[in-house]
Amino acid sequence: MITGAIKGKVDRIWTDLWNGGIADPLKGIEQLTYLMFIHDLDEQERETERLGRLGPTNRPRLFPQSVAGQSMRWSRFKNRDPREMFAIVRDRVFPAIKAMRGGTLPDPDAPDFAEARPGGDEPETAFARYMEDAIFLIPTPQMLQKLVAGLDELYEHDLRDQDVRGDLYEYMLSKLATSGRNGQFRTPKHIRELMVALVAPTPDDTLCDPACGTAGFLISAAEWIRTRHGDTMTEPQWRHFEGALFTGFDMDRTMLRIAAMNLMLHGIRHPEIAYQDSVSKQCARANAFTVCLANPPFKGNVDEASISPDLRAVADTKKTELLFVALFLRLLKLGGRCACIVPDGVLFGSSKAHRALRKMLVEDHALRAVVSMPSGVFKPYAGVSTAILVFTKTGSGGTDNVWFYDMRADGFSLDDKRNPIDANDIPDILARFANLPAEAARPRTAQSFLVPKAELAANAYDLSINKYKEIPYVPVAYPPTSQLLAELKSLNAQAAASLANLEAML
Repeated sequence: MITGAIKGKVDRIWTDLWNGGIADPLKGIEQLTYLMFIHDLDEQERETERLGRLGPTNRPRLFPQSVAGQSMRWSRFKNRDPREMFAIVRDRVFPAIKAMRGGTLPDPDAPDFAEARPGGDEPETAFARYMEDAIFLIPTPQMLQKLVAGLDELYEHDLRDQDVRGDLYEYMLSKLATSGRNGQFRTPKHIRELMVALVAPTPDDTLCDPACGTAGFLISAAEWIRTRHGDTMTEPQWRHFEGALFTGFDMDRTMLRIAAMNLMLHGIRHPEIAYQDSVSKQCARANAFTVCLANPPFKGNVDEASISPDLRAVADTKKTELLFVALFLRLLKLGGRCACIVPDGVLFGSSKAHRALRKMLVEDHALRAVVSMPSGVFKPYAGVSTAILVFTKTGSGGTDNVWFYDMRADGFSLDDKRNPIDANDIPDILARFANLPAEAARPRTAQSFLVPKAELAANAYDLSINKYKEIPYVPVAYPPTSQLLAELKSLNAQAAASLANLEAML
């Protein structure tokens, strides 16, 4: 989460882009992301060098060891003359990152650098596939110098330990006039981490986000697996981690480029990142994954003729929020887990499609939890009320009780500023979810409780927490009427005296 001070610095960088002639916000985001990627490659290289000084390491070198290869590093060109820096980035660095394969950059000194495809027999990465049509648009050396200096200041003083690529993209996305209509809102990192913890992925899982955007969920899942299992993972598991474990689909090639860069910088070199409309006939995947994590688009309808018939059989609707839940059920293998964000309307909508989908989750699979989130979670980009659904695909039922939690605070203010605060329900959510049997004794007046399946069925499978939550009646003691009348007379007397004083002054 970037603060107000960081936003001010980012706004200055944005002004430099605008003044330099890059007025299209999406193109500006792309150019900044390329520069951030170049910076982070050098940061990775410096970490590899540090580990090499401490002892043998298997981490590959990213930059060629030639003079020209080393000149492509951010730390080497950032203080050079603007014209020299511009030539290096335009003629060496940018062509090199477009030609990346196997996680290494080609050598500018090589005779065939212009046609370079490093990595030998290494398969083409998702990054290389979506960088093919990338264009370097920064027009002048002076503009490049300003952008490099501005980003360097951010990295050095403000953003060392943050998921800066996604956070910056999220903030820049708010400047796009179409972002609200398209529903392209990045899920806050702490919400992603909560959802990942609820499904607890392992190194042996196969994970999919069919609306991946900048790959935030895939990155959070990767960090979870690396932190909790990294010390015990086998070599085959690490190879699985570097690629086949992670799959993401999206309909925006710019987002796919950013997603591929983000994943590569987190050690995931060969993910399946594909351009695909996940709810259309184009997507035929089924029973393919053990975990789904997503915050799918909420707004709008899709072309009825393009919707997959398999999804229409589950939810006969054009609403994307319902179609994506049906998609998760189709993508998952039996026993697969899902944590997804849905708008509140999915929980209580009265249409036939809404009810049919909720009934299927409760009766045919194992719906485990409904976590209602406050409407400010996605501010300043959207003020919608949302919930997290957690379920397991079984095909044969398994829902005995559904756990409801009323999240009131997520560690940040619920206004547009989203400043950090002390109130935070997320640790409590995780602690209680880990011990659901103990929730059986919780009253309906509490912040969390269990609701049996029979009660859900009796209420048309309504999944809104307010349907089942009990509000304790607290009687209010009012003063006697005679006292109220006396106070009213006193106030009237004071008003009359004030009017008399005002009249005397005229």
